[in-house]
Amino acid sequence: MKNIFKKMNEKVDFNFYASKDKHLQKTMTVKDFLALGLGTILSTSIFTLPGLVAAKFTGPAVVISFILAAVVAGLVAMNYAEMASVLPFAGSAYSWISVLFGKFWGWIVGWALLAEYLIAVAFVAAGLSANVQGLISPLGIKLPNALAFPLGTNGGVVDIIAVVVVGIVTFLLLRGDTETTKIANILVVLKLLAIIVFVVVGATAIKSQNYVPFFPKSHPLSDGTTFVGGWAGIYAGISTIFLSYIGFDSIAANSAEAKEPQKTMPRGIIGSLLIGTVFFIAVSLVLVGMFKYTSYLGNAEPVGWALRQQGHVVIASVVQAVAVVGMLVALIGMMMAGSRLIYSFGRDKMLPKSIGKLNSKKLPTNALWIITAVGVVMGAIFPFTFLAQLISAGTLIAFMAVSLAMYPLRRREGKDLPKAAYKQPFFPALPILGFLGSFAIFMGLDVEAKIYSIVWFVIGVVIYFAYGIKHADSTLPTDENTDEEIDQNL
Repeated sequence: MKNIFKKMNEKVDFNFYASKDKHLQKTMTVKDFLALGLGTILSTSIFTLPGLVAAKFTGPAVVISFILAAVVAGLVAMNYAEMASVLPFAGSAYSWISVLFGKFWGWIVGWALLAEYLIAVAFVAAGLSANVQGLISPLGIKLPNALAFPLGTNGGVVDIIAVVVVGIVTFLLLRGDTETTKIANILVVLKLLAIIVFVVVGATAIKSQNYVPFFPKSHPLSDGTTFVGGWAGIYAGISTIFLSYIGFDSIAANSAEAKEPQKTMPRGIIGSLLIGTVFFIAVSLVLVGMFKYTSYLGNAEPVGWALRQQGHVVIASVVQAVAVVGMLVALIGMMMAGSRLIYSFGRDKMLPKSIGKLNSKKLPTNALWIITAVGVVMGAIFPFTFLAQLISAGTLIAFMAVSLAMYPLRRREGKDLPKAAYKQPFFPALPILGFLGSFAIFMGLDVEAKIYSIVWFVIGVVIYFAYGIKHADSTLPTDENTDEEIDQNL
């Protein structure tokens, strides 16, 4: 028993990860990370959640929910920025916690993140498919139900569009980070332009009376449910929309491929969150100003609907079309982050070593194929909506762990770990505030999400004791052995 606890709490040597990850290509710049973060943050959420949350929970005060969620995300982002500048390894929180707390705790955090990435890939792919079908239906193009919906939903067998888009992103990622980031950068610029067009055009239709009352009271809704309202509604809104801000985590997962990570990681993480928050606030204010918040009840495309209702049919179609294409960036970000995390499991032999192999382009192709296969199955065959909040649950668990890990990190910086190029301000107060904020949001999730988190956690513990604890490797290899191992992987 004593040996088991010793193995569980054994910390991974910094140089082990540095040696293992040194063969990954260091090509990504601040611009690339900003595009990756914004592409993930400003995904499906910005075109749907402001209207849905306003109609169900907050009314015009939806902007308060976005701001408070951004504050918590910002507290955690500063932890991530410092952590990534000191420990620029693939796997982000999984690798960091393994260094600072031990292998078992790193595995648990990594396992929670894996749920986030796998479900997010399926979520975005299926959401993109629904939007594509919405765009082509006015043209008289309608897929048969068997190819339009997941298995068991409306007579569906396979969501063929979800399969195709995941396949397209896999093809792009196999071309290498340089090619992928070029495409991602272009798509992000287009998506930002589409959001700006909506804000500018929509602002001309704002009516001040739609902001009154700003904090509506609880009342029955037309769909038979109850509008929450007040501060309780704002709290519910925060828990619902928090997944909008998880994009900076996908940046950290790719830190092993960053040029000058001490500079690029903090700028990419904090910069993408700040810019994303501004856009969320702008879209929220314009949406609830254009029409009374009750108009968006059950509306899955409030941005396009609001523009069409104001007579801007062409602009609505263009904005939605660009938004659909822009969702590919979110898919790219999640599949990159997920494949790097799975690669990290293989690198450390927490799962079979073959998962951590690199190809001739020094890309973790085996890990990429795994997340592709799971994404196709979950997004195209099985209904997954009941798992959606696991995206937030897995992320929040990682956020809490990273916040607490800031304390041992500071004690070791400049000693057995490198000095941080970026240090978050107001230490030691901010990390614990980040932890408490994340915990409060986690407690606001649905009961089902918490139950699914426990089930997923138990599965992870079983895998660890059945495989990981026996095979996990953190032995620092010699340069010769490292080169030989990499050659075998290519």
